Amino acid sequence: MGTKIELTATDGHKFDAYLAESSDPARGAIVLVQEIFGVNSHIRSVADDYAAQGFHVIAPALFDRVQRNLELNYNPTDSAEGMKAARQIGMDAALLDVAASIGHARAEWGRLKVGVLGFCYGGSLAWLAATRLDPAAAVCYYGGQIAASASETPRCPVMMHFGAKDPHIGPAEIEKIKAAHPDVPLFLYDAGHGFNCDQRKDFEPKSARLARQRTLEFFSRHL
Repeated sequence: MGTKIELTATDGHKFDAYLAESSDPARGAIVLVQEIFGVNSHIRSVADDYAAQGFHVIAPALFDRVQRNLELNYNPTDSAEGMKAARQIGMDAALLDVAASIGHARAEWGRLKVGVLGFCYGGSLAWLAATRLDPAAAVCYYGGQIAASASETPRCPVMMHFGAKDPHIGPAEIEKIKAAHPDVPLFLYDAGHGFNCDQRKDFEPKSARLARQRTLEFFSRHL
């Protein structure tokens, strides 16, 4: 079980974050960026899992910019509410909160390198963190806006995971990313969107396990 902390972005915005610390000497720190459903029980479980694997994890509550404690479920109504909140916030403001989380991790655990891990909405933000901020590494799960910003150049090692059956991210977008960044490891799984989340109908256990294994190995190398 983690704890709640409060952070402050450079524009003065104060927001909550879920903090899960490794009980063993940490191998690195991870900023975990939420889906469009907020820092809900699934995101907290992911944070707890990576903490159990030896990483300190901070999951910023990005939706605090529109509504504090906004945690959504995996249904069409909540999905629409989450997308509305994400649009209202905008990617630039959300990145301020990601940057503040990276800064806090460095201030707290100065000897540790800090990576970014994002899912869905957070997958796109993880990519933008890699191209616009200064993490040591980034892993992006099925980020729907990555193709739109594929012309940007990452400043750190990046890994990407996508579902081959994802109705929101088509083959043309995947090929655009591959063409722009042939050196970035990009993995396709026999799965749909959100395949890592065991609370979603698209959960695909085999794909989730393999992507998690690859992500842990990637962070172990770069953090």
